[in-house]
Amino acid sequence: MVLADLGRKITTALQSLSKATIINEEVLNGMLKDICTALIEADVNIRLVKKLRENVRAVIDFDEMAGGLNKRRMIQSAVFKELMKLVDPGVKPYQPVKGKPNVIMFVGLQGSGKTTTCTKLAYHYQKKNWKSCLVCADTFRAGAYDQVKQNCTKARIPFYGSYTEVDPVVIAQDGVEMFKKEGFEIIIVDTSGRHKQEDSLFEEMLAVSNAVKPDNIIFVMDATIGQACEGQAKAFKDKVDVGSVIITKLDGHAKGGGALSAVAATNSPIIFIGTGEHIDDLEPFKTKPFVSKLLGMGDIEGLIDKVNELKLEDNEVLLEKIKHGQFTLRDMYEQFQNIMKMGPFSQIMVRSILL
Repeated sequence: MVLADLGRKITTALQSLSKATIINEEVLNGMLKDICTALIEADVNIRLVKKLRENVRAVIDFDEMAGGLNKRRMIQSAVFKELMKLVDPGVKPYQPVKGKPNVIMFVGLQGSGKTTTCTKLAYHYQKKNWKSCLVCADTFRAGAYDQVKQNCTKARIPFYGSYTEVDPVVIAQDGVEMFKKEGFEIIIVDTSGRHKQEDSLFEEMLAVSNAVKPDNIIFVMDATIGQACEGQAKAFKDKVDVGSVIITKLDGHAKGGGALSAVAATNSPIIFIGTGEHIDDLEPFKTKPFVSKLLGMGDIEGLIDKVNELKLEDNEVLLEKIKHGQFTLRDMYEQFQNIMKMGPFSQIMVRSILL
């Protein structure tokens, strides 16, 4: 479960309200201290933690509260809203338009899982019947094109790259133009991983951006580097117009809060989170369900989305069989296959029950 340790600590802190006989300043301060400690331990930026604490305190004024108000509910609601603000800059993400070419450029640090995430995103759209493809403009890392070739071949995603051309701008431009002519709707451009101290690579990134004129630039953020995410995110944002964020390696890392709080530096919305190494381990990010899941409330909305992806209501033949009592072992096998498409059983349970 994403940031499960942080979720447990915040949930425990909120439960202290239920155990308290009287809700007063002392109980509120104790709860806020526990929540702030949990966030700081998870590498959330201390400035943002301080702001969260101040905002909750500003909302809760015991002297002004009417006698009949549910103080527990008000405090829990205030904490919930502030946690949502922590990961939601309030900016709407870019929405691809069906029937036209949508150029999406990926940028990020070396080793952040950028190339793998490119394939995951192309596969995500392919499953939704978008005509998607991938352009490998990473000429800096040895074996980058081979990795793209292997990933795309396995997922049956069209790709473009070159073993001989060394200029990423030329490769990106040629690849995008070719796929536009062929009528592709999602054209993903993978670029070299780079660090904010590598000025020449940052200039190269800007040159690629100017050449392909992407509709959306996605910054891939590695959750394992903690608070270092913020400086890197700001450097990328200052150089190119980062429009969205994908956080990777968030599935098992206790200090992923650094990546979540770094979103504030880009002022760009998180659109997906990486939840594993497999090609379909890419989860659309929705703020409210994410915070609900973090607080142990489950994610029913996410579970419904997973079920809807299977399009079970379209299977009229099966429904007729069930109506007439003709459900066979083969039909049962097909339904088990549908359940498997929803992902690991542990993820389904996390969505539907408490942490």
